[in-house]
Amino acid sequence: MRREDSKTGMLRRPMPWLIAAVVAAFALLPAATGDVGLRETLFLAALAIVLASNLNLMIGYTGYVNFGNVIFFGLGGYFGVWLATGHGWSLYPAALAAGLLVSAVALLFGAGILRLRGAYFALATIGVNEAVSAVVTNMDAWGGSTGMYIPLDAYQPLGGPRQALWIVYFLMIAVMAVSLLLSWGIRRSRFGLGLFAIREDEDAALVMGVNPARFKAVIYSTSAFLPAVAGALFFFKNGVIQPDQAFDLTFSTEAIVMLMLGGQGTVTGAALGAFIYEYFRGYLLTSPLFSNFQLMVAGALLLVIVLFVPGGLVGWMIDRWPRLRGAIE
Repeated sequence: MRREDSKTGMLRRPMPWLIAAVVAAFALLPAATGDVGLRETLFLAALAIVLASNLNLMIGYTGYVNFGNVIFFGLGGYFGVWLATGHGWSLYPAALAAGLLVSAVALLFGAGILRLRGAYFALATIGVNEAVSAVVTNMDAWGGSTGMYIPLDAYQPLGGPRQALWIVYFLMIAVMAVSLLLSWGIRRSRFGLGLFAIREDEDAALVMGVNPARFKAVIYSTSAFLPAVAGALFFFKNGVIQPDQAFDLTFSTEAIVMLMLGGQGTVTGAALGAFIYEYFRGYLLTSPLFSNFQLMVAGALLLVIVLFVPGGLVGWMIDRWPRLRGAIE
């Protein structure tokens, strides 16, 4: 009976197993084939999944549209590179410290802007992003407008630049796995129910005993941690970080398109939308015909989703096959 119950539970709640399968595929395929091009493609896909999954904590779970999600990514990159190059830290503690520092900064930002709602909050996040970008651009310690460059010596503790590329790749896969599990765990927790209550009606949630200010502050800070770690890994791998790259609002806009494409408020939707959009984006950037129209195509795609498939791909699949409702979370 115990074995049967276990199998039944796996069938009813397959999400952890699906996450494990996806992570295994990401980790094993490039390593088994030695295909560097595939590794780079999956690296960007994993990064997109991290950004979309953590943005989903605010937009999909809490109902707060955050255009400033790129702040966490950019600040994490700057803190991580600064600690790794300016203070001689190893990549592992530098990336972890970057995540913790950015989470603390997000908690401070959240204390002010989370008092706003709706379009006012969305506009405030854009303003905060521009303010942070301006401050970083004028910080001499972080290279100002020219940014910071990582010397080759920084890669030696990881076995040299070539080995470092593989290590950073596997670290990004680990961050992706934690992002998906975190999103799934919050969705199924009492804390997640509180977030959903805020999304549906914040005033009613307050009456029901949910503390919106505390819940929003915690989830805003939580949603900053892993994108910051991913930012530290991404820019360490790239060898350079500059303000216009680190705080490009395009990242946040595209992350929103990913969520809408896959289905906001779901773990599967964030991951699926991020993977499909990143693959689609790569095709557009390498296409001679559409390379200059990437953002226009993304905007048109978002408009089509909002008008015709508001629930995204996951919502469409559940409407078409209701039995998937319990399996797709």
